[in-house]
Amino acid sequence: MKKLGLNEIRKRFLDFFESKDHYVRQSYPLVPQGDDSLLLINAGMAPMKAYFMGKEEPPKKRMATCQKCIRTGDIENVGVTARHATFFEMLGNFSFGDYFKRESINWGWEFVTKHLEIPADKIWISVYEDDDEAFEIWNKEVGIPAERMVRLGKEDNFWEIGVGPCGPCSELYYDRGEAYGCGSPDCKPGCDCDRYLEFWNHVFTQFDKDEEGVYHPLPSPNIDTGMGLERMACIMQDVNTIFEVDTIRHILNGVLAISGAEYGKDAKNDTSIRIITDHVRAVTFMIADGVLPSNEGRGYVLRRLLRRAARHGKLLGVEGAFLVNLMEKVIEVSGDAYPELIEKRDYIKKILRIEEDRFQETIDQGMDMLKDHMENVKASGSDTISGEDAFKLYDTYGFPVDLTKEIAEEEGLNVDEEGFESEMEKQRERARSARGDMEGAGWKEDVFDSLDSSIKSEFMGYEKLQMESTVLVIVKENELVDSASEGEKVTIILDKTPFYAESGGQAGDKGELISGGFKARVTDTQKGLNARIHHEVVVESGQIKTGQRVDALVLEEMRMATGRNHTATHMLHTALKHVLGTHVEQSGSLVSHEKLRFDFTHFESISKEELLEVERIVNINILKAHKVDVIDASLEEAKKMGATALFGEKYGDRVRVVKMGDYSMELCGGTHLENTSQVGLFKILSESGVAAGVRRIEAVTGMAVYNMLNQKQALIEEVCSVLKAKEDNIVNRSGAVMSQMKDMEKEISSMKSKLLSSSIDDILNNKESVDGVGFIAYKFENTDMDSLRDSADKLRDKMGSAVIVLANIDGDKVNFVCAATKDLMAKGVHAGNIVKEVAKMTGGGGGGRPDMAQAGGKDPSKVDEALSKVADIIKSQLK
Repeated sequence: MKKLGLNEIRKRFLDFFESKDHYVRQSYPLVPQGDDSLLLINAGMAPMKAYFMGKEEPPKKRMATCQKCIRTGDIENVGVTARHATFFEMLGNFSFGDYFKRESINWGWEFVTKHLEIPADKIWISVYEDDDEAFEIWNKEVGIPAERMVRLGKEDNFWEIGVGPCGPCSELYYDRGEAYGCGSPDCKPGCDCDRYLEFWNHVFTQFDKDEEGVYHPLPSPNIDTGMGLERMACIMQDVNTIFEVDTIRHILNGVLAISGAEYGKDAKNDTSIRIITDHVRAVTFMIADGVLPSNEGRGYVLRRLLRRAARHGKLLGVEGAFLVNLMEKVIEVSGDAYPELIEKRDYIKKILRIEEDRFQETIDQGMDMLKDHMENVKASGSDTISGEDAFKLYDTYGFPVDLTKEIAEEEGLNVDEEGFESEMEKQRERARSARGDMEGAGWKEDVFDSLDSSIKSEFMGYEKLQMESTVLVIVKENELVDSASEGEKVTIILDKTPFYAESGGQAGDKGELISGGFKARVTDTQKGLNARIHHEVVVESGQIKTGQRVDALVLEEMRMATGRNHTATHMLHTALKHVLGTHVEQSGSLVSHEKLRFDFTHFESISKEELLEVERIVNINILKAHKVDVIDASLEEAKKMGATALFGEKYGDRVRVVKMGDYSMELCGGTHLENTSQVGLFKILSESGVAAGVRRIEAVTGMAVYNMLNQKQALIEEVCSVLKAKEDNIVNRSGAVMSQMKDMEKEISSMKSKLLSSSIDDILNNKESVDGVGFIAYKFENTDMDSLRDSADKLRDKMGSAVIVLANIDGDKVNFVCAATKDLMAKGVHAGNIVKEVAKMTGGGGGGRPDMAQAGGKDPSKVDEALSKVADIIKSQLK
């Protein structure tokens, strides 16, 4: 058996199935597209659910992929054992109603024995206990002796997730030899020992399981196979764990070089080395696919992996940030197979550096805090860190609760997770590593799933804004109906339509459907599965029936305004790259007829000068009147042309390249203008941060800029009228008015101070005493705090020995000041406590030093009553 590298195994697999007339597709992104049931892609077939369900038509009935996958359910075990991994690659060949068991089994055998040259006598087979057909094919056609085959039950050899498509499976095992076995004469696949290693699962999806648990035969059975690339590399390279496979060992060697540690010498260090090796591989691929660190969802998974790796670097004695350097090791061994890693190298590097630097800033403080908590817990005789303490570590120092748990477990302690979750309140979902409970959600059906796959919509809206169409389907409240009448809200599917369905950030078209006495307002247009377009309508008059012909009319002015904003979005993207750098990547957008919103990767706020430069570049290229060309090309051709792919967009074999002269070129399925000059004008409204490393720009174009200029002009004219100034002098005039106001405020303040000073003698007449202590409790109205404090100081100085409590009522606002002389402080008088008690009686609070303090109240009607209690409060403080 030849020793093959991981990259060579991948190539041989894909080449083999290409020779069997399969469409070999590059890996789908790790971020699921159009599937809310998954946080991250976790299996080779996961991105193809819609094909298996018949909801969408595959590019070809035979496909093969090497799919990037992330599984997070076992993060705590990654590194602790040498078997678990977060990131892995899954080889798979798929048939959507084309070939079935015979081809799948025979090709599987051919690949492993002829192309990988695994000795036939080293391979064992398992089949489902009732699957005689698969047993016969393996035994009679392939020639596997019955004694090297086992029949296993539902738990091992039947694939299903809730309701929906399911079926028996057959697995290929590699016999590693007696040295790995349990010694039992009955040892065979299915045994718990390490002798037989399962490496390729062939799932024969031939049933549809209903809610009652009944298995109905599928009219077109499917094939879904999965072979773990890393596991196969273990077999081909005759190594025991994935961490010894050539490509992964290359990364692991990088960890050793940075840390100075030796692998295989110390169990604790080995755990850290494996964790860093696995996690840096995972985060490099995740960032390349558009995941950004955050405190929720897949961003939380990324942050958790990053911080876990960074912490284990510190355990190995690595000082400072180091993941950026290890990322290069990942690209060295995976960049050829996944060119996006090379294309986005600088971007990945920047995200890693920022996130790791942030964590390095806080981890030392957090570790000290956690050590204190653990020592306190042990000293108290408990074994559990409170949820409040775990939350504080998370909230203040950025410690994920999982990291706190892991460190606590190393010390034999627990964490009160329930208490933590109650502290988190709205953020309860953050601690979930994956949506295992939603795994089956992607298989659930709605009314549109029951439609015949031949029902499709042809989009004609690139060329036409109105046309005659036939009503194919009407859906009301998730039920198929034959007709719709006035006042009803329904979803209508047409055979062909000029209405653009919302996608790629562009809002769906609005307009009308008209036929004789029937008229309906199209309020939105959405994409359905299987190339269907859903028109959300409100029937305004008449009745519509399936099969009826209608005139479909898109609102032309709205479409044109949307086109201006979409074209300007492409121009903005290019300008941002020019001004800020090539690291700028789109991370989301919204394009409507009203405005555009563009989210992009950047790591600091943008200066006013940079924004003006971006705006200037876009407007210059509008005025250059670039011709907007749309080119139909293959995805490969488009990439060679240098077209930019947009985040979150799902691309097929053929793509639309939108090219604006020599200025901008992007892949885009949206609607655009014919010439950049039609944008008119471009104006940025705002720039802000929306997440770590993500900024947002909102802008307007065309008539929206014109309307905004008119509004601003009207505002300027109003200001001129108020200031009694000409437009070219309003800045000077405003400055003069502000200066005048400040002078007047100073004068008013001075006058108030003088008035207060002159009334000091009058206030002194209100002097009282309690147990030999003189005090004044006095109320002002409409006085500022500075004057109130000044009065308290003056009264205290004049009296020599006294407690002064002053109140001020200003509308519904109450303020208190209390001052005490030093001789009385020695007797136990405390100004802070006095004012606190007084304020409490008016529904407020406050406090401060023993000699001077202030407070606020909420109920002016209680001020007199509060001041009347000053004597009692002083008396209670005297020693």
